[in-house]
Amino acid sequence: MTSSSHSLISRRSGALKSALVLPGDKSISHRAVMLGGIAEGDTVIEGLLEGEDVLHTVAALQALGAKIHKDEKGSWHIKGAGLEGLGQPKQTLDMGNSGTSARLLIGLLSSRPFTSAFTGDASLCKRPMERIITPLTQMGAQFVSEKDRLPLKVTGGSNPQSITYTLPVASAQVKSAILLAGLGASGVTTVIEAVPTRDHSEHMLRAFGVKLTIEKQSGGAEAISVSGQVRLRGRKVTVPADPSSAAFPLVAALLRPGSHITLGGVGLNPRRAGLIETLCEMGARITIHNQREEGGEPVGDLTVDGSELKGITVPAVRAPSMIDEYPVLAMAAACAQGTTRMCGLGELRVKESDRLTLVAEGLKDCGADVEIEGDDLIVTGAGEPPPGGAQIVTAMDHRIAMSFLVLGAATAEPIKIDDGSFIATSFPGFVETMNRAGMRIELA
Repeated sequence: MTSSSHSLISRRSGALKSALVLPGDKSISHRAVMLGGIAEGDTVIEGLLEGEDVLHTVAALQALGAKIHKDEKGSWHIKGAGLEGLGQPKQTLDMGNSGTSARLLIGLLSSRPFTSAFTGDASLCKRPMERIITPLTQMGAQFVSEKDRLPLKVTGGSNPQSITYTLPVASAQVKSAILLAGLGASGVTTVIEAVPTRDHSEHMLRAFGVKLTIEKQSGGAEAISVSGQVRLRGRKVTVPADPSSAAFPLVAALLRPGSHITLGGVGLNPRRAGLIETLCEMGARITIHNQREEGGEPVGDLTVDGSELKGITVPAVRAPSMIDEYPVLAMAAACAQGTTRMCGLGELRVKESDRLTLVAEGLKDCGADVEIEGDDLIVTGAGEPPPGGAQIVTAMDHRIAMSFLVLGAATAEPIKIDDGSFIATSFPGFVETMNRAGMRIELA
């Protein structure tokens, strides 16, 4: 059985006991492949996430002229084309389900003097692209699209211009798209963000030799600047375990009394650690040890024990550091004692699905007390899991699927999801990994 099977069911489990090896960080994997592809010389990547999303990025860079292969030991080797060496792709670049692949590559190619066509699956083609089209057009790119969605074509300007752009919404993808476009522009390109977002692009750009500066501004804002028309140098990259993937076994262990699991080498970038901070405030017993640095990113090993959780208020300012983890946090909140209010979740409406609505509706179907007020999700738990027994509509969203499978390990009645095929986009081997720890997921 694999997690690519369609309908899956999760039944109540006993205590989870295991030391788990998790997939590499998806955000870092995307960026390592892209920058390795436009660097000069050789890049070697250890621990690359081999999920479908990242493999779409690999295929796109190959279509653009980079030479990429995986050796017999599992290391990935990239002979970069150089930024100037990228060539017009002969075919439409299919980004599958990956918003990161789409937005970052559109940004990168918006400063190249040729036309590139992009498409994706049905879910990705519903996601808004206007947020990158607006600044990239200011830099000289031209777009052809319907309703600012994929499929679209982008033609890079013959003389791309640097800009200073203030992000209207907190988005690491939009920031990264502009910075990547700035690599091919003359002068200095600056992105100003009022609320700091994931900074994997900043770490990775510096590691590949890009001159990048960050200036603190009033009110906590940051101005991130890159100098254009530079040469990137190939290097070795070690990808830490993905904290977003770690969230699922972590929460599953917290919800089962007597559980004790270890998650090795998890990325602990402060701008990705909001879930751990939040769960600890709720009473979770999570211990971080063997902290170190890999690939310019802080990592550590996590030990997680079954815990009694209490409801808290999660401030909106924390959303950028855990935006992908709110669905599984909501599962924990449904089992906690008291009310958990998760504030400022408007961005969840434009992810792979309307996650805010799907989480609320799915939890209600499982018997939980849930409501939405504006952009806030409010879950009131009774100190024990809700009854369960629901069939969940996932809307092709991998995180919705995994989150409700985690809840099914705690509810008295099993939880069924309609489609588990999209789990492979970010967590290949999810079912096998979770069952190895003690969960009971099977074909429905």
